[in-house]
Amino acid sequence: MQKNSNEKHFLYALLAIVLVLTVAIFWPFLTILVLAIAFAVVLAPVNDFINTYITKKINWLSSLITVTIFLLILCIPIFFVGKSVFIQTQNLYYGVIDSGQTANGLIQKIDTSINKIMPEGMNFDTHEKIATLAGNLSSNIASLFASTFKTILMLFLMLLTIFFLLKNGSYWKKSLFSLLPLSDDNISEIFNDMRDAINRIFKGSFVIAIVQGILMGVGLTIFGVPNAAIWGVVAGMASFIPTIGTSIVSVPAIIFLYFSGMELQALGMLIWSLVAVGTVDNVLSPYIISKNTEISSLFILLSILGGITLMGPIGLFIGPLIISLLFTLVTIYKRENSI
Repeated sequence: MQKNSNEKHFLYALLAIVLVLTVAIFWPFLTILVLAIAFAVVLAPVNDFINTYITKKINWLSSLITVTIFLLILCIPIFFVGKSVFIQTQNLYYGVIDSGQTANGLIQKIDTSINKIMPEGMNFDTHEKIATLAGNLSSNIASLFASTFKTILMLFLMLLTIFFLLKNGSYWKKSLFSLLPLSDDNISEIFNDMRDAINRIFKGSFVIAIVQGILMGVGLTIFGVPNAAIWGVVAGMASFIPTIGTSIVSVPAIIFLYFSGMELQALGMLIWSLVAVGTVDNVLSPYIISKNTEISSLFILLSILGGITLMGPIGLFIGPLIISLLFTLVTIYKRENSI
């Protein structure tokens, strides 16, 4: 009996050590794993349809077709948009540094307006702020493109992970569920709620972010705001922030047009932002985002900001997922304890 007890304790200790080492080994690939799992969940219905009606239950072929479609529809366009943004950030940076005189009139107006409300002794230099922002954008995107091999390797690993998740995901899910000391109902509830949360973030917020970013970029181009691709991407990212959203880009753009003497374009940009960009969330959300969540916008916002602070860009997705998991576990706890 003592021997069996010692063996059990040794096994637990060995398992804990191996788990810690495994987490350490996979930690550098956390971003790839999280994105691959999320995209695999979103692509699962497409893969099931292909597997049922096209490949006739040939799992590897349906997974390959699904990954190929994903690559063609999402990854390749993102690459070309990124290239356009990179070129525009370079042009913006050198334009601000080398030929900032052309915008001096506008910059002086903005500086005068801001410095009127600043405390005495403090001075706001718009030209310096713009140059710093443009330099940061340019250097960060340049570093991404400079590490082309690393980017390609990460993309390949993510696509490979998605392929195996689609191909063997059902088997891995059953194996994982069999190890968890929870009832089948609780496991199913956790899995379904996490799946819904992933769909809300990726198939919901992610799609809305892309649409709003594109519409914002189109509007900025139509009404003459320079470097529209850059600000379109920024608007798409800002759309994840509840309440504020794309106004982070649209409001400064309207102010820029107005102070530049283009009052009619500023009015057009205002109408475009309210009608075309602003209503996308209200139109698309009921169709692609599940409304069965009790998580408020405040918790979503805090989870996004906290996730980014703790984990970097990947925290944008992990933060809301953790909050969703917390709400699910609290619900199960309350039910199990009849609270």
